[in-house]
Amino acid sequence: MSGPGPLSLNTVTVKERWGLADCIEGCARHGIPGLAPWRDVLQAMGTAAAARQIRDAGLRVTGLCRGGMFPATDAAGRAAAIEDNRRAIAEAQEIGAPCLVMVCGGLPPGSKDLPAARRMVEDGLAAILPEARAAGVTLAVEPLHPMTCADRSVVSTLGQALDLCEALGDGVGVALDVYHVWWDPALASQMRRAKGRIAAFHTCDWLVPTTDTVFDRGLPGDGVIDIPAIRAMAEEAGWAGGAEVEILSRRWWSRDPDDVLPLLKARHLAAC
Repeated sequence: MSGPGPLSLNTVTVKERWGLADCIEGCARHGIPGLAPWRDVLQAMGTAAAARQIRDAGLRVTGLCRGGMFPATDAAGRAAAIEDNRRAIAEAQEIGAPCLVMVCGGLPPGSKDLPAARRMVEDGLAAILPEARAAGVTLAVEPLHPMTCADRSVVSTLGQALDLCEALGDGVGVALDVYHVWWDPALASQMRRAKGRIAAFHTCDWLVPTTDTVFDRGLPGDGVIDIPAIRAMAEEAGWAGGAEVEILSRRWWSRDPDDVLPLLKARHLAAC
């Protein structure tokens, strides 16, 4: 297996202390060649200004987080989600992001109809796919751990995400976050099926014990995920884009990002 490839900082890793301008400057200063903004910090800075500063810093954008959230209680809500995703595609194109990471959405409030929510996801992706294709932005469906099925994503497995890729065709891929897929007994076979479909690869770690299933991620190497094994599967499936470190953690959000980024670099080399 090759080395871990180039590192990218997902801005949520330092979201409590740095805005996007700080992240861009910090990545350049610490020698981190890639950046993946979330839309809140991108919009706060302004897309045109962010695109300029990213370009001037010589950074590679690895993705934009996030699109999706399609299921809604009524047609108006579904239409609003589709329009917001169209705006997200335009933002991704403007900053040079190759993919828009899709956190597809959970059950609408008051609903228990999981099949219907999944149909809304497929319909929403289909509705925005022409714009994504025209912009050259891959819709990177991110399967999320089943613990988030009710409120964040009804797409829970890599197999389900790949089913969407096959149903919708070119322009749809998958975003692999090791935090969400490491547990899956079908992971190896589904990774073989993912050949040519991987649009993003996110790293972090699952701590034991964990104090919060969403906001207690560990740095790579601090938990139980065999990140090199998953990376090897991704590379066998054609992925060559390195790793994007995405740490949602109240503990790490409280730390000075100038202390966190050197640790990310070291862990990327040692544990990924």
